[in-house]
Amino acid sequence: MSVNFCTACGAPMENRIIDGVERRVCSSTACGAVHWGNYSIGVGALVQRDGKILLVRRAQEPGKGNWTIPGGYIEQLEPISETVVREVLEETGIQSSVVGIVALRDQPRSVHNVYIAFEMTYIGGEPVPDGVEVDAAGFFSLEELRSMKVAVFTQWLIDAVLNKKSAGLLKDEQQMSPDSKNEFFSAL
Repeated sequence: MSVNFCTACGAPMENRIIDGVERRVCSSTACGAVHWGNYSIGVGALVQRDGKILLVRRAQEPGKGNWTIPGGYIEQLEPISETVVREVLEETGIQSSVVGIVALRDQPRSVHNVYIAFEMTYIGGEPVPDGVEVDAAGFFSLEELRSMKVAVFTQWLIDAVLNKKSAGLLKDEQQMSPDSKNEFFSAL
């Protein structure tokens, strides 16, 4: 779907070549806003308790019926570490905190999706599905997972985390801008 009107000023959009790529640009010389594309950023949480992994069963498409890690999409002004904590709590009732980023999935398509997977620390609560996005939730052993319909990416992620060769990208608490909502993750 093409962007026909500028989201900044409402003027019609036109095609122009910018950085060697045809893009939609505001036709108003006073505005000139560029539509860079359609993107979505999702997050997922790998939470472990007593050697078991928190999984949810999807109640909606995509992936209805598959077991996955809890997760969802970021809100416009929400830091990703708050998003992943919120999504785990909303979908399962489990309280958790961010350890670090352990994986990233890139899906270039009409809405380019980037999915950031976090390793989380279990804080408290018992898994209760939200009944909307997920219809089941629980902590499961690797043995139990073998007989479950676990999504391919979730299988890969669990393997990557359990057999990891590094700690991933950890949140840098000594950020350069402690007053801002900026967050920094690095291989510390």
